[in-house]
Amino acid sequence: MKIGILQTGYAPDALKAEGDYPDMFESMLAGHGFTFQTYRVVDMEFPASVHECDGWVITGSKHGAYEDHPFIPPLEQFIRDAFAAQVPVAGVCFGHQIMAQALGGKVEKFAGGWSTGPTEYRFGDETLRLNAWHQDQVTVPPPGATTLASSPFCKYAALAYGKTGWSVQPHPEYDNTFIQGLIDHRGRGVVPDALLDDAERRLALPTDSARIAEQIARFLKAAQPAA
Repeated sequence: MKIGILQTGYAPDALKAEGDYPDMFESMLAGHGFTFQTYRVVDMEFPASVHECDGWVITGSKHGAYEDHPFIPPLEQFIRDAFAAQVPVAGVCFGHQIMAQALGGKVEKFAGGWSTGPTEYRFGDETLRLNAWHQDQVTVPPPGATTLASSPFCKYAALAYGKTGWSVQPHPEYDNTFIQGLIDHRGRGVVPDALLDDAERRLALPTDSARIAEQIARFLKAAQPAA
């Protein structure tokens, strides 16, 4: 099964030695029989068709889904076209947000501020810990979306759209080392120091990223594209 990675942003230059966002997703989804192709949609490199791959994953980004960037309108249309064609789309952080916005939901810079580092989310009957790094979030889900996970800080932390869409606000592709790098190279001076210091203290905690990777892989395999 060929998975197209729609890259909507870049890791900080100081952290790229360990790989950029597409590399993280390939590592996260390794072992499931997928092959991958990256499209740098942030630089207006789009697939010719939603059928160019069997499924799609939309990465995180430093950009806001509601901001005026050239790649955002065509990405929203691509999402709608993929849904219409029943080609599965998964999204993480910005990917989660742009999917919701494209399908009629609302994304905002959250008045409650930032969420950073290992954070607990309620997925049904269990609590999972995942790395967060965001201020924007979905504040109104699209019609027909089902909420899969939430936290006191993030009400719509994961959404499902039948068999066609699955998205999550936190970052299962980020390990704790990468979060430390974001604190050092992107957080200081932007995110309040008290939040970053607290996130650093929690970096000793394990995360449940592998559990979410399994869910994303299961979703992509189960949501077969239309013939």
